Amino acid sequence: MQRIEALARAGVLRRQRAQAVNNRPLRAALRLTIILAAATALGTLLLMLPISGTRRALHWNEALFTATSGLATTGLSIITPGQDLSVFGQVVLLLLMETGGVGFMIGAVVLFRAFGRAISLEERLSLRDSMGLIATSTVVQLGRTILTIALAIQGVGALVLWLLWLPRYGAGTAAYYAIWHTVSAFTNASFDLFSRAPDAPAGFPADPASLLVLCALVILGSIGIPVIYDLLRWPRQRRLTLHTRLTLITVAILLLIGTAGVFVGESKPGVLFAEDPWPRRLLLAFFHSATSRTAGFVLEPLQGMDASSVLVLTGLMFIGGSPGSMGGGISTSTVTVLVLAMWSYVRGRQQIVAFQRSIGIETVQKAAAILLIGLAGVGLISWLMLLTQRATMQEVVFEVVSAAATCGFTLGLTPRLDLIGQLLIAATMFGGRLGALTVVAALTSRVIESPITYPEERVLIG
Repeated sequence: MQRIEALARAGVLRRQRAQAVNNRPLRAALRLTIILAAATALGTLLLMLPISGTRRALHWNEALFTATSGLATTGLSIITPGQDLSVFGQVVLLLLMETGGVGFMIGAVVLFRAFGRAISLEERLSLRDSMGLIATSTVVQLGRTILTIALAIQGVGALVLWLLWLPRYGAGTAAYYAIWHTVSAFTNASFDLFSRAPDAPAGFPADPASLLVLCALVILGSIGIPVIYDLLRWPRQRRLTLHTRLTLITVAILLLIGTAGVFVGESKPGVLFAEDPWPRRLLLAFFHSATSRTAGFVLEPLQGMDASSVLVLTGLMFIGGSPGSMGGGISTSTVTVLVLAMWSYVRGRQQIVAFQRSIGIETVQKAAAILLIGLAGVGLISWLMLLTQRATMQEVVFEVVSAAATCGFTLGLTPRLDLIGQLLIAATMFGGRLGALTVVAALTSRVIESPITYPEERVLIG
């Protein structure tokens, strides 16, 4: 009898230890969430200072919405940064974009190191899965090198933009605009200072060179730090990981689909870009395809776009960027894994294979969970917005997807939001920045095999 009781107590202890292990990734994600919330609160307080505004200090809801949008690298705004923020306020917003843009996981690594504490194993596992890495040891190594990579890319981008904008704005103003918009583009935040700015009466620079440089910065920021890191090591290793190859192929396909969809939609008479010649229209289609997935730079109000173009942009926004990138959305990897799983099922294959490598069923389960949670989140917030805001279905869904995917596109609904709408969109932006991390952390728990198995029974599908 005593032996049976001892075995029972040992079983309980094993289950308790296993449960503690299972909860570790989620606890790590919650700690990182608290850090981001604290940074948002600090940014809100700084933006509320009288020195941050031009004509007046920002109201608390304006400061909160702007700080959340900046730290979530979204770009949706109920103010006009170039007109309503002083230089101090613009610098605060710049720092928020840079903090959120280096990636929440990478930023957490830097913060932990700055506080003088080591990264625990549970935190490494959470960061590893969120960033698409394989070895836990590479997380800290990546945290030490990411700032150098990010600053190098942004430095080159700022230099090129400065040279392009030098004749238009002069040396000092061109340097300030170049640095600010390079950070906004690379972090996929999509804020700009050109709207109603006294120094930029012509508005957003829409010359081909400027648009292509901004596109390059957006794409580099959206493909993910693991991909950039892998590409930098390619000259020595002459080998790319499966994640990098799939990401590059998926990004190229999405760019082509988006460009073609917007180009066809905007070739109809009476739409936004219908009056532009076809080479210009093709450039604008490529620009909106590149920026729609994570960085919603707006050249002209999108309300004049054809409904087919709006649908294409909505789909691209929902997909978003790649794991470990500056963007949001359900991620390109999620879509790629689900497409590969469908293709394998159609062809009758038992394994999901890409480039002579198999993808485990656990990865497919995570991808399906992220897709369903993303759809559920967008559906819930859209329903709440339709209940509380005077807007059409198209405006609401487009706005919610843009906020959840941290993109920044709007059909003109953002300035019309009341306080409830502003809080809903702010919460969606915050959740969009944290969503992938929280979901993956919750799904990285170690699976404990049950001692009981049940008979299988079929469920009708389709």
